Amino acid sequence: MGKPLSVCVFCGSGFGRDPAWAEAAGDTGTILARHGVEVVYGGGHVGLMGLVADAALAQGGRVVGIIPRHLARAEVEHDHLSELIETETMSQRKTAMIARSDAFVVLPGGIGTLDELLEVITLRQLGQHVKPTIMVDTKGYWRDFARLLDAIVAQDFARENVLEFMTWVDSPADLPAALGLAD
Repeated sequence: MGKPLSVCVFCGSGFGRDPAWAEAAGDTGTILARHGVEVVYGGGHVGLMGLVADAALAQGGRVVGIIPRHLARAEVEHDHLSELIETETMSQRKTAMIARSDAFVVLPGGIGTLDELLEVITLRQLGQHVKPTIMVDTKGYWRDFARLLDAIVAQDFARENVLEFMTWVDSPADLPAALGLAD
């Protein structure tokens, strides 16, 4: 893979209980912007997603938000982005985020984050893309998900190569090497 020009960040619209997750979100936005990578994300100003966007923007980075109209109307859209794209549905949002991105970074998040991640993994399994997915496992947040994937493979509900679709890192500091951004 060459250096990605745009990276989609999937993460929570809340902050979670551990302040380390907020720190990781800010660090992710900062690191991507400092490496000249466009950040694509869910378009909100709330939670971890807002922190990613704000940090990237503070570094002069380009940030593209993709948000369904019903969420934009609920006033959760970030109003200082480089570009904001509105979609009709959550499914259209995922499709646009995936199409717009060269790679994916997954930070702590909830059901929506899992939905986005599983869409990316499923499409990769079906041969629809070969874009890298980096799991930022801050303080072991994704450890149980990794165990679930191992169990799915062990029970022959997925091929073992599914485990190779994701690269696991402990912190945003590991992103430049994982994404091929390191100088």
